[in-house]
Amino acid sequence: MSDDRLIVALDVPNLLDGGKIIDALGDSVSFYKIGLGMLTGGGLALANELKERGAKVFLDMKFFDIGATVEKAVAGIAQYNLDFLTVHGDPYVVRAAVAGRGDSNTKILAVTILTSLDRDDLNAALIKDGNIHDLVVERARNALAAGADGVIASPQEAAMIRALPEANGKLIVTPGVRPAGAALGDQKRVATPAEAIQNGADHIVIGRPIWAAENPREAALAVLEELKTI
Repeated sequence: MSDDRLIVALDVPNLLDGGKIIDALGDSVSFYKIGLGMLTGGGLALANELKERGAKVFLDMKFFDIGATVEKAVAGIAQYNLDFLTVHGDPYVVRAAVAGRGDSNTKILAVTILTSLDRDDLNAALIKDGNIHDLVVERARNALAAGADGVIASPQEAAMIRALPEANGKLIVTPGVRPAGAALGDQKRVATPAEAIQNGADHIVIGRPIWAAENPREAALAVLEELKTI
């Protein structure tokens, strides 16, 4: 089985496209992320199929609503016994998600600030002033204190979050990871796979640089070889 520090993001519209990627990767990958974009295209069905195959599944829903609604939504997801589930990192959202998770083994991961955003984006959204790295760390601290099992943060903030007392024994999962030479796409705060792990990440999430490669399996194996050096 592959090194599960690598999570491949199946950022495609439906389970048929996702299945083609999974088939192309074969046993090189054991952990997959299914996001909101595939939810109406059979995402949950594919998640269940992957679990039946023995793979791990990260369901990236980024739930954000009133507490009662988040709790009910997470309770519904928890029955599938998936591995990771994301919610936004507001403390009341995290507490509701943990309550909804109940006795399930699903880990609740809190989103700090999306890796596609920069300070200009935060200004346009009326987010308070401050260095984006500092805001990420503050949100991470609050989410972990509220009971999150881990956080989603860019590789550039992983080291600062790992240094928090609240992060002891918690997970850090980093999107925005790009192998050297890969296009940035819509990501703005990025690092290589090795840099992300060295900065304190437990798992890295990579999508297009792997599944859009001419040979997805070789692209995944190249990342795994890089992880072996750490």
